Amino acid sequence: MKKITVVIPNYNGKHFLNPCLSSLQKQSMKEFDTIVVDNGSTDGSVELLEKEYPWVEVIKRDKNYGFCNAVNVGIKRSKTPYVLLLNNDTKVEKEFVKELMLEMEKSPKIFSCSSKMLHFTYHDRMDDAGDMYSIVGWQFQRGVARLEKNFQKTADVFSSCAGAALYRKEVFEKIGYFDEGHFAYLEDMDIGYRARIYGYRNVFCPKARVYHVGSGTTGAKYSEFKVKLSARNTVYLNYKNMPVVQLVMNFVPLCIGYIIKWVFFIRKGYGKVYLEGVIEGIRTRKNCKRVLFQWRNFFHYVKIEWELFLNFFLYIYEFFMRRIER
Repeated sequence: MKKITVVIPNYNGKHFLNPCLSSLQKQSMKEFDTIVVDNGSTDGSVELLEKEYPWVEVIKRDKNYGFCNAVNVGIKRSKTPYVLLLNNDTKVEKEFVKELMLEMEKSPKIFSCSSKMLHFTYHDRMDDAGDMYSIVGWQFQRGVARLEKNFQKTADVFSSCAGAALYRKEVFEKIGYFDEGHFAYLEDMDIGYRARIYGYRNVFCPKARVYHVGSGTTGAKYSEFKVKLSARNTVYLNYKNMPVVQLVMNFVPLCIGYIIKWVFFIRKGYGKVYLEGVIEGIRTRKNCKRVLFQWRNFFHYVKIEWELFLNFFLYIYEFFMRRIER
């Protein structure tokens, strides 16, 4: 019986599909389904899939509905207990699927397993070892640009990067699916945060190795589209997942975090766009569905708050370690 469905969202990523799907064909564990959700590509992606990869189920959309909608469609179509979300701009190692499943099956309280994402060209450099969130409202990739050899141990993380992560499908029925209001960016942090509120864990699996190009669809580290949506979605993230008391407690550090980010993006030439994103997030926040506060989750909130505080110092540590390890 198959336990895993691999779901790959695609939008004009024809040039990425061959390396990605070819690496999946070489997996040591072959008992999994594969679904590509195509968001209205016009570059011949669908034709390539139908011609060269008949073992892949292709779901054709009429336009780009965004990452969140695409993966939700794939998750709901799957018939397996686990769903592996995988970006099209990746290439996975032979034991990738197997190692993620072995890690997931260690505990029913694990919601997601985050893979060891490595730089596509420089294999000794990390791209992501799980995602973290801090009290100043900064999301960051644990280990990004650092040496791969420093991340050999399994560890709990705040959230998994949905670019290459395994999820327990039944938990989505309890906590909800990816928020399509995000369209893209921070949607994986949001779902991981929600899972944490309900008492689930997100775990980094160092043996599941994958090489990631990064920004394969958007095409740039920074762009007006990415900066604005990320800024807006940070507001959504806090508003949806923090109870009023927690928002009040964190109001000052969050404001400081937003100001520092604004100054950072001013220097990058995106200050106005970032501010527009924050303002849009504040203005439209009530369109979001907030997580209902339940007293049975009280100690989960306390644990999360403590981690948000500690993760601020982890961010600083990672910042300096990246420079030391250059």
